[in-house]
Amino acid sequence: MNGQTNRLARGGVIVREAPLRFLFNGEQFEGFEGDTLAAALLANGVRLIGRSFKYHRPRGVFTAGSHEPNALVELRSGARREPNTQATVAELFDGLEARSQNCWPDVRYDLLSLNQLLSPFLAAGFYYKTFKWPRKFWTAVYEPLIRRAAGLGRAAETGDPDRYEKSYAHCDVLVIGAGPAGIMAAKSAREAGARVILCDESARIGGALLDEAIDIDGQAGSEWGLDAPTMLERIGVRVMARTTVAGWYDNNSFAAVERLADHVLEPPAHMPRQKLRRIAARQVVIATGAHEQPLLFGNNDLPGIMLGSAARAFVNHYAVRPGERAVICGNNDDIFTTARDLARAGVDIAAIIDSRDERADVAGPVSGNSIVTRARGGRAVTGAYISSGDGGAERWVRCDLICVCGGWAPAVHLMSQRGNKPVWNDALQCFVPGETETSSYICAGSAAGVFDTHSCLADGARAGQLAAERAGHLDPVMSRLPERASGPYQGAISPMPALVSGKSKCFIDLQNDVTDRDVELAVREGYSAVEHLKRYTTLGMATDQGKTSNVNGLSVLAASRG
Repeated sequence: MNGQTNRLARGGVIVREAPLRFLFNGEQFEGFEGDTLAAALLANGVRLIGRSFKYHRPRGVFTAGSHEPNALVELRSGARREPNTQATVAELFDGLEARSQNCWPDVRYDLLSLNQLLSPFLAAGFYYKTFKWPRKFWTAVYEPLIRRAAGLGRAAETGDPDRYEKSYAHCDVLVIGAGPAGIMAAKSAREAGARVILCDESARIGGALLDEAIDIDGQAGSEWGLDAPTMLERIGVRVMARTTVAGWYDNNSFAAVERLADHVLEPPAHMPRQKLRRIAARQVVIATGAHEQPLLFGNNDLPGIMLGSAARAFVNHYAVRPGERAVICGNNDDIFTTARDLARAGVDIAAIIDSRDERADVAGPVSGNSIVTRARGGRAVTGAYISSGDGGAERWVRCDLICVCGGWAPAVHLMSQRGNKPVWNDALQCFVPGETETSSYICAGSAAGVFDTHSCLADGARAGQLAAERAGHLDPVMSRLPERASGPYQGAISPMPALVSGKSKCFIDLQNDVTDRDVELAVREGYSAVEHLKRYTTLGMATDQGKTSNVNGLSVLAASRG
């Protein structure tokens, strides 16, 4: 059994007194209670998790949450085999069995990676243009090969032995998302007298409070977040962790999936594995947070390249050092927050690459007006090529970790289901909700484009108070706000320079292997409308549903259209 060579000696919100053993690709490893599978694998030095869909390129961990496009695995075996599970949200439990998928014979030596040599023939829309002649080959050759290559994981081949249930719940105020804004919204609404349900997809309530180095009135944000469920339940809030709100229907009716026993080897006899909850609410507070965006450069898909927020989460939440020597690049102040947290974890900071002008008040290996043009490596990143933003000569920096900080995009997906069309905010360089308040819902915190911690807390309290008032509690009480709250803040953000196109592939949709050249080809062939582009290239159709690809894809589309 391998040791946890990348586990930090202190910190995190894991339970070190509860070690857990698990299998990955037949090899035994050890983690701790509170780990995700991704965190445990990184702690054990495992970086190669799977292979991409079309070219079978190596893929590692890219995020630390449910928007993960790369680290997809099969969990369990037999009748409970579960394909296409994101390792970044799969909770570790004793006896967990996981395997890489979409590879043969194994993830290190995948013969279908030869598809990379055929990439000139596998460009966007190739399936519309090929497999047409001779006609008899379709049923005898083409269709069987396509069906064998389609999909990623393998479904179970026998009946599901577990039990599932459904139930109904009613409340005055439903709060979706339990980060800083969601916690304060639930607290404020409940103190005003409203019946409140708080849902969050994670096993632990807290969101960014657990993932970031945040201070709230002298208390660590992680401690404040871990204390929140007890505080909320004590005042009467119904807290539902491991619950994903997936659908928003008429009259504020919601569909939510609660995972009751996905984090154990086998559900107890008396317990369903999952429960579908139908929740009816008078008012809704959307506090779903935001997703950090990646950057575009050559070979930007290699294992060892991840979002800066993910690297910080592995350090702060899981006490895992994601690399030994890091290059950090971006267009906002999160690059400095990432460098600080990684340095504190013992990571050597090789370079901080800021696409903005040089800042005189920042110490360290900072290069202003510069970008990463391409990464170097095979099964994992080994270095980065860096150039000035005006196309100067490249220089190479050795590293095993590249953190990308491209700004934040509010998670507007539920609101989009209700017809709220996002609008572009040039100052924030992201899409924000077109309406943050209607008669039936209020958007708060990062989901509304409010990104600093204290403002998120205040915005959540305001939203909870207003929701309670609209639900009929006419004398709402504003919850006491923390006097001081500090945490990461992207600060001034600038548009990234135009993509430097070279010989190396630049990936937009990491799971489906959609490149910048695929987008440009689609535009040349007349598929320049957003919906046409999506279907022609499969951009945004991965399991993350475009959370890490759509904004960059639209940027390349806009540039191609002039």
